[in-house]
Amino acid sequence: MSKTFTINENKIKVFPKSLNKTVKAPASKSIMQRVIALSLLSEGRVIVKNPSFSDDVLSAIRVAGALGTSVQFTADEIVIERTDGIMETNINFGESGLSTRMFSPILSLFGNDFTLNGKGSLLKRPVESIKDALGQFGVSVKTNNGFLPIEIFGKLEGGKIEIDGSLSSQVLTGLLIALPKASKDSEIIVKNLKSKPYVDLTLAMIEYFGGNIVNENYEKFIIKGNQKYFASNYIVEGDWSGAAFLLVAGLISEKMEVSGLNINSLQADKGIVSAIKKAKGHIFINKDSIKTIKSNLRGFEFDATDCPDLFPPLVALASFCEGTTKIKGASRLTHKESNRAIVLKTEFAKIGINITLNGDVMLIQGGKPTGGTIDSHNDHRIAMAAGVVALGAESEITILNADSVNKSYTRFFRDIK
Repeated sequence: MSKTFTINENKIKVFPKSLNKTVKAPASKSIMQRVIALSLLSEGRVIVKNPSFSDDVLSAIRVAGALGTSVQFTADEIVIERTDGIMETNINFGESGLSTRMFSPILSLFGNDFTLNGKGSLLKRPVESIKDALGQFGVSVKTNNGFLPIEIFGKLEGGKIEIDGSLSSQVLTGLLIALPKASKDSEIIVKNLKSKPYVDLTLAMIEYFGGNIVNENYEKFIIKGNQKYFASNYIVEGDWSGAAFLLVAGLISEKMEVSGLNINSLQADKGIVSAIKKAKGHIFINKDSIKTIKSNLRGFEFDATDCPDLFPPLVALASFCEGTTKIKGASRLTHKESNRAIVLKTEFAKIGINITLNGDVMLIQGGKPTGGTIDSHNDHRIAMAAGVVALGAESEITILNADSVNKSYTRFFRDIK
């Protein structure tokens, strides 16, 4: 692959290329943000190995610092230690939706008045779910007509609430992390929960830090108050969300081997393995790595309701499949960094790939992508999908707003170079 940077216009050209290489998976930003949240509520210090330094993680670190937490960096670890005192009550979350929703309940534990803001796409993502959940606990939340900035007043002390889990599990994640530290016992009733794998991941990490939550079939969570989180070393596993793009790259190029992945991971995007098998892709799972090689791919059906972040790499995969691919869960894409379903449909049409949206279902007609220009709409996963497709396209693809990959996978374009 060759690439050209035009700094002022922030675009990258990716040329068709046969790849044959081994790449270490990036550290999971989703896990890393949860580690930071749990660490700032822990006693003692936490040494985090294999950390992520993506933009979303840096936003979470800023939150920890604002809450008086010491965060020290080295090349291969981060040391997090709680200190006394709030340093800042006006907090900018950058473009991180997870940090905004997850840290809101955690901030409420401290009893201070906080103002939460962000930038870019985050300003267009609704935050009413934060107001609804915290309001039931007696914490006042004032939004900007349902969007950032928001103001939080009052202290989270526990109690009983009911929330809708159909749109996102991120506020629930924040509540599950925060409520064991509340002064009273709590109970959360959840209706129509989606993204159960993300909740499983959160619960497993809470347990690792010494917390205890009773999960009754994902419909009720019973949480004792006044629990303690104990500091520990934590090794962040490889990110299946980022690795999914690399594994697809191997299927349409020549060969890609990705190390640092846990095949027993609770990450939802491990589902890419199942999708590749459904597409008749050649995938080999070894003890220390996972390898894909160029394959004659077939259209497939896949339910991505619980792993909506897989849509972009799945669309990249489907673009090279013979026949039509059917992916369920498209309704989960409306409030991502972009309206991801519409952006995928519009931008992939520019390179000859026809995508149809039929309610909750996305249909992709496979073929041979042409060259052209794709605008990522400042969506990191759209930029990565375009970069992968370019490897097997008829000619080069220019990706606009390519630095959006810094949100989750800063070295993506270097890794496919």
